[in-house]
Amino acid sequence: MTPTRLFSAPDSTAGSSHPEPLYGEVCAIHQPNLFPRLATLAKLFAADYWIVLDDVQFARRDYQHRTRLASLGGSGQTRWLSIATHLPHGRATSIRGARLADPARCRRRVAQLLADHYRYSVHWPAFKRRLEPVLAAFERTDRLADVTELSTRLLLEEVGWAGRILHSSDLLARGGRSQRLADLAWLTGATTYLCGTGGMRYLEPTAFRVHSIEVLPFQTPTLGIWESAREVSAVQALMLLGPCALRGELEALRGRVLEGIPRPGH
Repeated sequence: MTPTRLFSAPDSTAGSSHPEPLYGEVCAIHQPNLFPRLATLAKLFAADYWIVLDDVQFARRDYQHRTRLASLGGSGQTRWLSIATHLPHGRATSIRGARLADPARCRRRVAQLLADHYRYSVHWPAFKRRLEPVLAAFERTDRLADVTELSTRLLLEEVGWAGRILHSSDLLARGGRSQRLADLAWLTGATTYLCGTGGMRYLEPTAFRVHSIEVLPFQTPTLGIWESAREVSAVQALMLLGPCALRGELEALRGRVLEGIPRPGH
């Protein structure tokens, strides 16, 4: 089934006008990840909306189908939680085309490993109840992106994120790595694009300047709960601090990152 294309980018920006902002001014664009790392969660939390980059090529040995869990005891030991994934079109398979190889087994593995690592947290019982819709998704779909996006939504809901979510597969943007991201941001009315440390290594800011979009580097601190933010799932920080305290950390970081950017209503 061909996805509905909500908007399309012009072949040339000459003579084109900026669209009316639809969801806000600050956007983040990121692939759906399985229980994403704290750094990724923090970037999404800082944005007014998240464009789920679901129609690019699936990458094995990335965070699209796995996450790294850390125990609460402070031993520093981590363990991969991976979801067995089938690629119907081989290496050319897109993220939204990737399929769960064994949904029932994947569900058991996710439930068991999360419980093994975090069952002794005082915040685990509440999180376990909230986890049920994610686990139930394994029974109704074999689409990897459905499950991984749900796992990210769960964490965003836990920390009270009030933003909105769009999908790149519903937006018709031009090719080219930087050009595509710039078009996606422009199509949704963004004036600021949050870019993580990985993206800053390849991004071409000129593609964004054409649309009058500011590229804002997004970095997390390196102390306390942030020490392993770029490696370990945000579930660890959630189980250590609880939703309210973690939200406070995320709000403080968002305030520092977005300082000086004019915000609606301010």
